Amino acid sequence: MWFWLALGSAVFAALTSILAKVGIEGVGSNLATAIRTMVVVLMAWGMVFITHQQGGIRSISQKSWIFLILSGLATGASWLCYYKALQMGDASKVVPIDKLSVVITLVLAVVFLREAFSVKSAIGCILIGAGTLLMVL
Repeated sequence: MWFWLALGSAVFAALTSILAKVGIEGVGSNLATAIRTMVVVLMAWGMVFITHQQGGIRSISQKSWIFLILSGLATGASWLCYYKALQMGDASKVVPIDKLSVVITLVLAVVFLREAFSVKSAIGCILIGAGTLLMVL
């Protein structure tokens, strides 16, 4: 099931980029990010209430609160950078560079989460990096 959800994430992320590139025309990137964020907030809280998970908020640990807030700040910074880059550049160049997050995530997962980094992962990172350079040059 995780594979199909991840694939859905990729499809929706692709749609996000194309829809955003069209929608950001003539709109400040920060304002566009704020509008997008409000829609995401409404969708996320809607899902919380639809799935009856709102009661779980009381059982969230302090550590989880801290890391979820830090994750939210990182997401916000990412979106602000992404929308400004998308407004200034071609989607076909901005999106591949943004997807270097895959390589960065793999490295951070090894360093901070002590996840395994195989030869296959290293080759994949090299290919993603090389492919990104090929697309944007």
